[in-house]
Amino acid sequence: MDRTAWVAVILCVIALVLWEWWTVRQAPPRPLAITASPAPVSSVSPVTPSATTAPLASALAASTPTPAATIPSFALKTETLSNGDVELHFTNRGGGISEAILPKHKAEHEKRVSLNSPEHLPIGAMVENPAAPILTEYEMIRESDAVRLKQTTADNITIRKKFFFPKTSETKDNYLVELDVDLQNGGAKPYSSSGYFLGLGSAVPIHAKDFPSYTRLAWCVEGKAKGVDVGWFAGSSGFVGMGQRMARPLYQESVANAEWVAVSNQFFTTLIAPLTAKANSVWGRRVETELSPDLKVAAIEGALGMPGFELQPGQTTSVRFQMWIGPKLYHRLARLEHDEAEIMNFGIFKLVSQFLLNFMNWLHSAVRDYGVAILVLTTIIRVVLWPLQSKANQSMRKTAVLAPKMQELREKYKDDPTRMNQEVMKLYKQYGINPVGGCLPMVIQIPIFFGLYQMLGQAVELRNQKFLWVPDLSQPDTVAHLPVLGWPINIIPLCMAATQIWLMAMTPKTGDATQRRVMMFTPLIFLFICYNFAAALALYYTAQNLFSILQFYQNKKQPVPTLEKVAPAGKQKRR
Repeated sequence: MDRTAWVAVILCVIALVLWEWWTVRQAPPRPLAITASPAPVSSVSPVTPSATTAPLASALAASTPTPAATIPSFALKTETLSNGDVELHFTNRGGGISEAILPKHKAEHEKRVSLNSPEHLPIGAMVENPAAPILTEYEMIRESDAVRLKQTTADNITIRKKFFFPKTSETKDNYLVELDVDLQNGGAKPYSSSGYFLGLGSAVPIHAKDFPSYTRLAWCVEGKAKGVDVGWFAGSSGFVGMGQRMARPLYQESVANAEWVAVSNQFFTTLIAPLTAKANSVWGRRVETELSPDLKVAAIEGALGMPGFELQPGQTTSVRFQMWIGPKLYHRLARLEHDEAEIMNFGIFKLVSQFLLNFMNWLHSAVRDYGVAILVLTTIIRVVLWPLQSKANQSMRKTAVLAPKMQELREKYKDDPTRMNQEVMKLYKQYGINPVGGCLPMVIQIPIFFGLYQMLGQAVELRNQKFLWVPDLSQPDTVAHLPVLGWPINIIPLCMAATQIWLMAMTPKTGDATQRRVMMFTPLIFLFICYNFAAALALYYTAQNLFSILQFYQNKKQPVPTLEKVAPAGKQKRR
């Protein structure tokens, strides 16, 4: 390979290393040690049943080892609250939201998207230990615009909850829910609590092909989001004996002043932001759930820890929470006040992803088709980069013309690599060729590509959006499966690989024949990596390849560059 090709490869490797480094850097600090038996986190001490804590202990205590299997000793009751965008199902068991239905969003098999389920911790349930909660009975009252829940303990501690949709000027995409909690000490003794947890419910993948890394517990501190995904809980045999670890049942972590905590999958989230006091710990665990009768997937259940409080006899304390229970719509989340848009987890190229997502949605408002919007977006990007790419193509053509002279130098100095590199650089300088001129457009496109990858991977706007034969731009465009093997046939990635091979065939040949044959495997490697990506991303890259092919044809119509030595800078000045 010549120097230009090596620079291109090195830049790609550097970009991938930086990407991995950033991903690792976003991981949370090492969690506290967790034993197999449930225990409260160190930052939120349990409420012990003493004279001062007994009133709320009966409501918030945790002593049973398997909460999901616990059968309540009271009749289960439910209520529903809906605003057209989200339908909330409330339960008197634990006093929270057992399930949230999104009627405008479809899951597989024409089912409506559902967040959380009655088998998991209700959203908004107050517990001491979410690993083994006791979900006691609440009195539930349905009002015209709210659901109220009330519980009075034997020691006269009253817990009142009110769930309602806050008033808004938005005409659509209203997924905000507010929870107001009042705690009143009706007893004769002071009450002291060292903290409690508020349930987030669970997050489950919507599709069988959703990436597990998107099913995660996340939180935000000082405007920066961190989190763990379901892969954190799984055991690993490591690589060549290194990196082995046992499966971990729970995640518990003390955090300082978390603005919000959430559980999310690839496209939807349940996010809770405390309004009166910030969260001080997070909790999560991996659970298995059935996505279909023959498929089980890993889901995540979570809770946020809140600081303690004290109540004198007759005193009342109030806490408020704002919840987003719905799709990860960036344009709506970005307008909220607690950095909720960080749940998108766009990574190091966040600004690029945000701009491209907003631009794509703006284009969609004009063309009314997301597939067309992606093609228009690709066209605009290529038009902007066209002059730069033309210069890069011209530089590659000059390098190709110079190839015979470079081959002579390689043969002449094959036993002295240092001298050979010096002579090659001198040759570039003599003929005024920039060895990295062909790499600059690729370097510029690296943040665009990764920004699009992160954006298109989570853009809920693309779900169930059709384009030509593609039924859903957020999923691979599988049209059939190979007999016996069962491998999916995805048309757009195959077109992407074909256009890459076409493009490589048109690219001016540099380096020796063996190196060129090795480089021909690049489209196959890229096909393997991108084969099961969202159809939207494959569509973008295929369109980009077609524009590159068109530009090469246009550049080939120009005269073949001739080799002319450039006068040294000193002589040019004397002239």
